[in-house]
Amino acid sequence: MNAEGASGVDLQGAAEGLVSVRIGGQAFGIPVLQVQDVIAQAATNRVPLGPPEVAGSLNLRGRIVTAIDMRRRLGMEPRRPSEGHMSVIVERHGELYALLVDDVGDVLWLPPTLHEAAPLTLSAEWRDLSLGLYRLEGELLLVLNIAEVLTLSRQTAALPTAAVPRDAARPEQEPAVVDGVLMTR
Repeated sequence: MNAEGASGVDLQGAAEGLVSVRIGGQAFGIPVLQVQDVIAQAATNRVPLGPPEVAGSLNLRGRIVTAIDMRRRLGMEPRRPSEGHMSVIVERHGELYALLVDDVGDVLWLPPTLHEAAPLTLSAEWRDLSLGLYRLEGELLLVLNIAEVLTLSRQTAALPTAAVPRDAARPEQEPAVVDGVLMTR
């Protein structure tokens, strides 16, 4: 593949390759070497008791893939049911993940000299998920840190202990919630 910058200088090897995506109107870049595939909208199955960012799971050529709703992950307004999406497949520690994005653009080869740190004015949540940015014509392209994007929140199940009957024959038995399952000790 031939990659040339605006000056016509060959940037192959010296450039950072990013798959450009749109999420909620904002441009993001995903390092091209972390992208396994890009697929059109696919049916997802809901995952009960999963973190709120997990949209569900999907089947990709016989492999189960965890689907991450990037709008939710970034704290944006949810996608309307009538709006389509695409999935960018990435791999982390041998597991596949589908990042649900609004649209996928081109692969951009950008020189590292144009890479900038995330500004302090960027929200702390977005700064934590970012590897920095590039200034493109008329907009900023935030580079996603896939390792951080895939570090999901943990929901803790809160079951009221008053609703759990105690065994009168074994008063020492205390109910507890472990990994969302009501257990007795």
